[in-house]
Amino acid sequence: MKPLKPSRFPRRNPNQRDFLKIYRALFGRYGLRHWWPAKTPFEVIVGAILTQNTAWKNVERAIRNLKAKKALSFSALRKITKRDLAQLIRPSGYFNVKAERLKAFTGYLWRNYRGSLARMFRTENFALREELLGIKGIGEETADSILLYAGRKPFFVVDAYTRRVFTRHRYLREGESYAAVQKIFTENLPKSISLYNDYHAQIVEVGKDYCRGIPRCADCPLRNYL
Repeated sequence: MKPLKPSRFPRRNPNQRDFLKIYRALFGRYGLRHWWPAKTPFEVIVGAILTQNTAWKNVERAIRNLKAKKALSFSALRKITKRDLAQLIRPSGYFNVKAERLKAFTGYLWRNYRGSLARMFRTENFALREELLGIKGIGEETADSILLYAGRKPFFVVDAYTRRVFTRHRYLREGESYAAVQKIFTENLPKSISLYNDYHAQIVEVGKDYCRGIPRCADCPLRNYL
């Protein structure tokens, strides 16, 4: 089956009823996703940076390397050389760039909060988001992943799967800004951290399994919503 051409059809009006029906359909197929898979908030943040432009299985390999060398903590990442860090996270791809970004985050955390995530997350939500976006290499998706999954703040995460699934279902237009897409979700879902968390995880699952470059619509849990 060829990818759908949503631009050929009128856009649907986003509404809470439809968005919750879509969530329930995904939940019925996948169950609760228990996302983000990490033991500590700091591990979530490291994972959010490492997952840029790569598959999660590659991030898991890099995380295992960090754990094996006891380097998955603020103090350890602050002390390790950029070169040694890059070698540990090599499986995640773009490892020199990502080592720089991890170092940029730990530098920010030390300068502003003396290494304390608890202090960092006590900052007002939108002020903290602006701070995170000021760190080299941290964009909106990464910042919101840190806020939602590590800080339990109500920010809906928008990724490529979100855009693809909801554009094909005509709730989004191609090329809409991150802020515009995020606003559509926050305006059409109850403001719930746990719902934002699991909804995004459900979208990732259906995107990986069905809403690919060439979609597999016949067996998709959202086939009735096309």
